[in-house]
Amino acid sequence: MRAVNREDFDFFRGYLRERSAIALEGGKEYLVETRLLPLARREGLASVEELLRKLRAEPHGTLQLSVVEALTTNETSFFRDWKPFEALRSKILPEALLRRSAERRLDVWSAACSSGQEPYSLALLLREHFPVLATWDVHIHCTDLSQEMVARTRAGRFRQIEVNRGLPAALLVKHFRQDGDEWVVADEFRKRLSVSQLNLATAWPALPQMDVILLRNVLIYFELPTRKSILEKMRQKMSAGSALFLGSAETTIGIHDGFKREEAAGATYFRIV
Repeated sequence: MRAVNREDFDFFRGYLRERSAIALEGGKEYLVETRLLPLARREGLASVEELLRKLRAEPHGTLQLSVVEALTTNETSFFRDWKPFEALRSKILPEALLRRSAERRLDVWSAACSSGQEPYSLALLLREHFPVLATWDVHIHCTDLSQEMVARTRAGRFRQIEVNRGLPAALLVKHFRQDGDEWVVADEFRKRLSVSQLNLATAWPALPQMDVILLRNVLIYFELPTRKSILEKMRQKMSAGSALFLGSAETTIGIHDGFKREEAAGATYFRIV
């Protein structure tokens, strides 16, 4: 497969950065070709070059969201990188329950929820290990840049290959029902999720103070000023006891000095200073 030419690549890099703040590195011409060619064909176009010509002519049309979503990465799985969930179970959530016992309210945010495995893993963890929360006001906030991923999270439907990745068989049988070749999560879990589209690099809607934020494997796609801005806004949504989980290759160190690094159950997380 040939790559897009340099002129088209430079145009698309600028377009993607302007609309999503995602910084596409040089040398990724083949990635653009691979991700956009299926979209071009769905649009009835013969090539990525034709797709980008159409985008130039209609920069604010319905195509803009599709091309941005095509370049976002939605790699996920149930209980991905298990250690953060063990840290939540053994330390972070027990502390949060004590801290919020008077309000009897818990707010958790999956800030890049992809197709929903992360927030449903959180919901399953709460259900299995913290039965007291059945009488609490529990909110699992889910956001993602991609409208397609938002729709998938809201639906709570997963293919067999997806439930095979990280979801214990006992939880699958207990909390999902099979519908054809898909598995559907029980209504009680979907009702606890509040799902919406959000570009983290732009203005945010009103959000409550969060007890836990998962922002894993997202900051790596942004340039330093955008990382600083997102972390500052995250900090404003955290209290002294709240925990922020980033990806294993991500950190606040050298980016924002308003956080301190802590560890539990082999996982790293961040609290505000």
